[in-house]
Amino acid sequence: MSKIFIDSVFRVPRSWSNRELKKFAHLFQGDVVNVSAWRDEDKEDGYYRDYFSSSQSYILTNYDEDKCGYQGQKNEIFLDLEKPISKELNGKFDVVFNHTVLEHVYDFQTAFTNLCSLSKDIVIIVTPFMQKVHAHYGDFWRFTPSCITRLFADRGLSVIYQSYNEDKRASTYIFTIASKNPQKWSSISE
Repeated sequence: MSKIFIDSVFRVPRSWSNRELKKFAHLFQGDVVNVSAWRDEDKEDGYYRDYFSSSQSYILTNYDEDKCGYQGQKNEIFLDLEKPISKELNGKFDVVFNHTVLEHVYDFQTAFTNLCSLSKDIVIIVTPFMQKVHAHYGDFWRFTPSCITRLFADRGLSVIYQSYNEDKRASTYIFTIASKNPQKWSSISE
């Protein structure tokens, strides 16, 4: 019985955040990058690239050069979020997507700046808010909704959508979409 409970602690917020992403991902066109995607799996037998059905291109980054190419996807790039991004990557993507990575990056301020710098407009992040620390992954941080809003504002982006799951006996994730052009996305913010 406890195995099911432990599994649901992590599976419930993942399923919830996947449903949240499905509500919006199809709205975004252009070039999409999933930052530190590793396998790009949504952990429900799907792939995040399929969520962005209107995108022109979809690229993965990975934090470890040894993991690059693991998916066999063309144009996959190595990206260390704790180091400044190259000039070629600045504003390269229309949408930057990042799912449950920031809590594993010690220098989250640089990482957050990099996520925002990669984007021409949209940044979508999913972060754990209330979740047991899993130290064997190098787990450092938890972010509140107001912290995320402030991190975006400090970098010139406005939160246009933010939500979180409220499931009993499960971790809580925060799903946030921010934009450099919020007026363009008034239908989302409503």
